[in-house]
Amino acid sequence: MPIYEFYCNHCNTIFSFFSKSINTSTTPVCPKCKRSLERQVSLFACIDRSRQDSGAEDFPLDESRLEGAMTRLSSEAEKLNENDPRQTARLMRMFSDMTGVKLGDGMQEALNRLESGEDPDAIEAEMGDILESEDPFQPLQTRSRGKKSAPLRDETLYDL
Repeated sequence: MPIYEFYCNHCNTIFSFFSKSINTSTTPVCPKCKRSLERQVSLFACIDRSRQDSGAEDFPLDESRLEGAMTRLSSEAEKLNENDPRQTARLMRMFSDMTGVKLGDGMQEALNRLESGEDPDAIEAEMGDILESEDPFQPLQTRSRGKKSAPLRDETLYDL
């Protein structure tokens, strides 16, 4: 008897729904605002001290958001034509959009050039030093104005 998690973008809240059977197709509406919800990949709990000592809390990325993005991106990656650099650039942009991770300036320029149809080898030859010296992912701006905070978690267990 699974419990599914769904996210409401409007309420910025994660809700849990109980199902008496496996149900991967039903998408409920938000119990608060009645808008459509987005299925989330549920994380499991692991009780140990490794997170306390690892410094993982210093990386301000919502783990459930990253897990959901990786699940969606994996299905996109399966359809990827390795010989089309535009598709690779599109996949990187999707990753950035889904996770909120901002790509560095050099990476942005390289993706723009890939999307315009330039030869990947030429881009690497011209920008290799820049891309190697730059952290491709800029720090997240999770505390800046206009960004959502980590989602709330409704503790109620709803029926699916």
